[in-house]
Amino acid sequence: MNTEPERILFLTGKLAEKQLRQILAAMEPDFSYKVLEMGVKVAALMTAEMIGRRLKDTMGATRIVIPGRCRGDLDALSIQLGVPVERGPEEVKDLPLYFGKDAHHYDLSQYQTKIFAEIVDAPNIGVDAAVERAYYYKANGADVIDIGCLPGTPFPHLADCIRTLKQEGFKVSIDSLEDSDLIAGGKAGADYMLSLTAKSLWIAEEVAATPILIPEKHGDLSSLDEAIAHFQRQNRAFIVDPILDPIHFGFTESIVRNHTFRQRYPEVEMMLGVGNITELTHADTSGMNAILLGICSELNINHILATEVSKHACRAIREADRARRIMYAAKQHNALPKHIAADLLTIHDTAPFPYRRDEIEAMAAEIKDPSYRIQTSADGLHVFNRDGFHTAQDPFDLYPKLQVEKDGGHAFYLGVELARAEIAWQLGKRFTQDQRLNWGCATQSEEESKTDLHTFKPSGSTLKKHD
Repeated sequence: MNTEPERILFLTGKLAEKQLRQILAAMEPDFSYKVLEMGVKVAALMTAEMIGRRLKDTMGATRIVIPGRCRGDLDALSIQLGVPVERGPEEVKDLPLYFGKDAHHYDLSQYQTKIFAEIVDAPNIGVDAAVERAYYYKANGADVIDIGCLPGTPFPHLADCIRTLKQEGFKVSIDSLEDSDLIAGGKAGADYMLSLTAKSLWIAEEVAATPILIPEKHGDLSSLDEAIAHFQRQNRAFIVDPILDPIHFGFTESIVRNHTFRQRYPEVEMMLGVGNITELTHADTSGMNAILLGICSELNINHILATEVSKHACRAIREADRARRIMYAAKQHNALPKHIAADLLTIHDTAPFPYRRDEIEAMAAEIKDPSYRIQTSADGLHVFNRDGFHTAQDPFDLYPKLQVEKDGGHAFYLGVELARAEIAWQLGKRFTQDQRLNWGCATQSEEESKTDLHTFKPSGSTLKKHD
């Protein structure tokens, strides 16, 4: 067995070299390493092609780590050098965390809890609109499209809606307290039906849809015993929803009720209607989904019913999707749901300020050009170039010091970047110049929004991009 330690070559620029060496020394790593400055001032300006031209000796490395913002084809570079090349973190200060995480690879392609995404106004929209909504929910992680019926509202296109969704390849559930709706939906091909009680078990004899059971009397778990025994005798699949109540209307008691049910029936499939919390609580839903899917993970609840009705809950299904994957990964590794993925950290970051003010001042002292850099620390916003170092907590206090009154393009660029920096500083988020703030799964994906600030930089600007 080969016990020789790994040999890593770190490539960097002149400004970051000293700090990189200090951080590696403080880490006391279990690998041997060498640091090579590549003849560039700013490490992020390196490219794979540049490295391929300049690096003639890999110094016996078994792995090469380059700065996280270094662009280029690393697969081709690895083949050229004969050594695996990988991007490290974007900030050198994150190296300890990077190598800590590297020991545990979390596969977020796996999950256990299925998401039923409800189209709550299905009777009031057409079939085409329902299909469009279904594709949106599916893209955000939904496994089943739930067709919600409204009390006292005609739904003449119910069967057509379900048949069309089935033809499009969706799993579908019909959601109603009216027996006639459940029968019509089941005969149209629905895979699930919400919700049956002990008094409506006969509906399950009429259709093939998997029934989801609720207590006949709210909160009365004993009213489920007969129904459960009925389907177990038939060896037929079913799901039980003990009901999750809104806060101040039985929430804590309903959590206890779900726990009690799981203790009583450890093998029965369960559902949690998370919308009663995400929709009816005015707070950010990413944190709610983390807690709710954590409860599902602990209690082995493999189905949730989620909605996106209230404006503040407009990303609830996407958040639930991320939460279920994170919780599943944590559970598989017997780990806390920390440092697995940052998708649910929509408002804050785990390490918003990688550098202290004195460290930023030390880096600023090495700058020899007129281009402005912007960084944040716990003390506020810092703007600096060769001509000076300025700190403020309000960007307006910096404007008189930047001498851009006659250059609208420069003023615009700095205004946008400083606004981002201020928002990040106020919230405790990571700010990186020339990059959008990372809002996790609370915003659209990177593929949906590729335009960034440097697109608008004036040609010939002395405010060059400094990653």
